[in-house]
Amino acid sequence: MTDDAGDLAALHDHLAATGELPVERSASRWLGEAEALAADLRESDLPADVVADRLATIEKLLGEVEETGDERADEHVAAARERLSDARARFD
Repeated sequence: MTDDAGDLAALHDHLAATGELPVERSASRWLGEAEALAADLRESDLPADVVADRLATIEKLLGEVEETGDERADEHVAAARERLSDARARFD
């Protein structure tokens, strides 16, 4: 697995993990949309410019999440943001 694939998989895994936790409704909506995009990135072989656009969208969605209401979910969101930053550095 390349670093890109590893970051994209980890990004998805952290976002998916928030779906198993009791997060606030508004945060859940943004996280669910971000997870769906991350799943597509993980499962599809997309051109680099499409990956970059989707990563930018995920970043915007995560920007809407201030708090989740659950400490473990907050940790997953922070980890997802780190992976997102790593991936964006390679695709931008």
